Amino acid sequence: MRRANLVVGGVLIAVIVSMAAVGLFWTPFSPTAISGPRLAPPGWPHVLGTDGQGSDTASRIISGAKLALLVGVMSVSAAALIGVPVGIIAGMSHRWVAAILSRGADILYGFPALLLAILFAAAVGGSTWTAVAAIGIATIPVFVRIARAATMQVMSQTFVEAARLSATPPLQVAWRHVLPNIAPVLGVQVSVSFGLAILAEAGLSYLGLGSGSDVPTWGRMLREAQNELFNAPLVALWPGLAIAMATMGFNLLGDGLRDLLDPKLREIA
Repeated sequence: MRRANLVVGGVLIAVIVSMAAVGLFWTPFSPTAISGPRLAPPGWPHVLGTDGQGSDTASRIISGAKLALLVGVMSVSAAALIGVPVGIIAGMSHRWVAAILSRGADILYGFPALLLAILFAAAVGGSTWTAVAAIGIATIPVFVRIARAATMQVMSQTFVEAARLSATPPLQVAWRHVLPNIAPVLGVQVSVSFGLAILAEAGLSYLGLGSGSDVPTWGRMLREAQNELFNAPLVALWPGLAIAMATMGFNLLGDGLRDLLDPKLREIA
């Protein structure tokens, strides 16, 4: 039962990743072309029906999975590559250096992804890169806080004190001792951040701040479906279900990884 979250989350993520992988090479119909009557119910050949424009819903869901995972991978990777080193430095440095870095992260934390996306869209226009930059910058403070707190715990251990007393350079201490010991915590945060990034991308696309109008995304599908919500509610169900599956899958995976990797939880079990 302790690993149920890990298994369920892994299955949900496998479904989303499989859709994205298939979408790289094949979709039943063109996701942007009119391929049938408007608002057709699920059946053959449109297994999930069609939307208000007559485009195949299944093809748009599959194509949207590619963009959702792309935005998640790029934004979370950028945030981790910046936030983790800053957090480690803050956890290993003197108090005033840690205070400056922490306050900088707090200031950045005050700019949510939506506000940053609005600013970037006003400056350069809405696009996939706008969503990636906004979500990535908004996620950096989370990794800074997590990495700093975990680093401070590791730095208080006796083996780190021994390494420092033996004149080991700080960079080697961080690489050999700190990073391997905080990696499980960071892995959990990466998984959770993936789910939040996919949800944020859907919200930005819903508001028209994400990819262009010619790119099918789950958020844009929801926005287009709201005009037909009472006539054909299934049009809104499918993209909403895809967003829920992706977000829940990464959150459950994060919970499962925490239960699996946290030694305190293993001792309790």
